[in-house]
Amino acid sequence: MNSSVQARFKQTILPHLDAAYNLARWLTRDDSAAEDVTHDAMLRALTFFESFRGDEGRPWLLAIVRNTYFDWRRKAQRSYADECFDEELPEHSGSHAMHHPPVADPLALLLRKCEGDAVTQALHRIEEPYREVLVLRELEELSYKEIATVVGAPMGTIMSRLARARKRLREELGNTVAAA
Repeated sequence: MNSSVQARFKQTILPHLDAAYNLARWLTRDDSAAEDVTHDAMLRALTFFESFRGDEGRPWLLAIVRNTYFDWRRKAQRSYADECFDEELPEHSGSHAMHHPPVADPLALLLRKCEGDAVTQALHRIEEPYREVLVLRELEELSYKEIATVVGAPMGTIMSRLARARKRLREELGNTVAAA
């Protein structure tokens, strides 16, 4: 890789390293696994950067993180199934610290303010496809179009998935409050 490509990679992709790690943490629910997924994703991004066309590196990188996560999860499931002859994976644990850019959206502000408490726990209980779009929209502030690119789904699907995700988050928060 020549020096101009390296410089472009540093300028276009490296500023989004925190977003990549944040998405990996929300998907894996584990600090160590998120570091592994992020590391592998950055290696993939560097390897394939010469084929990248465009100026928006963040959606491209987050799509790589997402695909790397799915590869990591498949490997983990195969490994666990080989060891235990069981199809269920153990729950991942870890702290729920997050790094966020400044945001103005009320839901994102609520999520940031309530780090480590009921909102974070409720978000972790939401099914992966819904949690994923909420994180990308509310915490990473991606547009619907960018989320559609990352997830590889039509924009209408993203919009309906976000609506369902927000509804499920409200339901989970209602269940948490009712249980308290």
